Amino acid sequence: MKKLLAVLMVASLVFCFAGAASAAEPIKLKLGINDPDSSNYYKGAKAIADEVRKATNGRVEIAVFPSGQLGNEREMVEAAMMGTLDMWSAASSVLANFIPQMKILDIAFLWDNDRQANACVDGEMGKLIAAECEKKLNIKLLGWMESGFRDVFATRPVKEVKDFKGLKIRTMQNEYHMAAFNSFGAIATPMAYNDVLPALQQGTIDAAENAISNCIASGYYEVTRHVTRSHHAFVYIPVGVSMAAWNKIPADLREPFAKAVAKGCKIQRKYLIEANNDATKKLKELGVNIYDIDRAQLQKLYAPKKAEALKKMDPKYVALVEKAIKENK
Repeated sequence: MKKLLAVLMVASLVFCFAGAASAAEPIKLKLGINDPDSSNYYKGAKAIADEVRKATNGRVEIAVFPSGQLGNEREMVEAAMMGTLDMWSAASSVLANFIPQMKILDIAFLWDNDRQANACVDGEMGKLIAAECEKKLNIKLLGWMESGFRDVFATRPVKEVKDFKGLKIRTMQNEYHMAAFNSFGAIATPMAYNDVLPALQQGTIDAAENAISNCIASGYYEVTRHVTRSHHAFVYIPVGVSMAAWNKIPADLREPFAKAVAKGCKIQRKYLIEANNDATKKLKELGVNIYDIDRAQLQKLYAPKKAEALKKMDPKYVALVEKAIKENK
């Protein structure tokens, strides 16, 4: 009888220790990004993972998967909607396919500076969009990384507005960006991100547009020896979590988790500035030509399309854009 009791006590202790070990196992989440591990976006995603680990005392761990390993941006958002992907990141234009009010953020020449752009999504508009994501898409939007202002990388010089004529330029599948380049006389050519470099190498397109840091990170500079600082659009990269993954996180960790993701996103913005400055220097050293262009002339050409687009937008969102501009001159 004593031997039986001893066996039972040992078994009970083993069970308790196993249960404690199981309870101590961290919650592991996967975050997909579209850009390579050489990019500031990957560095920002790793910052998100680091901030989450610190804020949750290691109870939540995030593994980052770059280069579209978990799907392209739309596929990742849709997977999160279905609960088959833990965390997603995507250009705001992708979410705008599901939340039409967000299309206002796609309008070219919307902002004069990044303070205006950030103030808008960090404030009331960001809250409105997050509420729509949860209600309509069953996903939680927790922070905003960014690609920032975008410039043009071309295989031939684009120094003046007239140089855009006939230029076949890759854009995202974004009607407002496409309208802007078409208004300059270029030929906007929507294309998946991972197809851009081969298309440039094969001569299918003459140019691409993105944050200047991507000219280095994605290898465009090998083909596009001319960069034009058009600053034609500002692009956001919201980051969030599926409700299925959110529900795995204990209630006491949800607020620290959400704040940590938002903090990591803001760290990425600093990395972007550093990467753009570093890329500008490196591109010059590599012999790539960098031009400034008459942006006022570009804005004038696009103005009718911009006015037309703003008329279609939710007045509440238009007012929030105007507020951000007014308060961040």
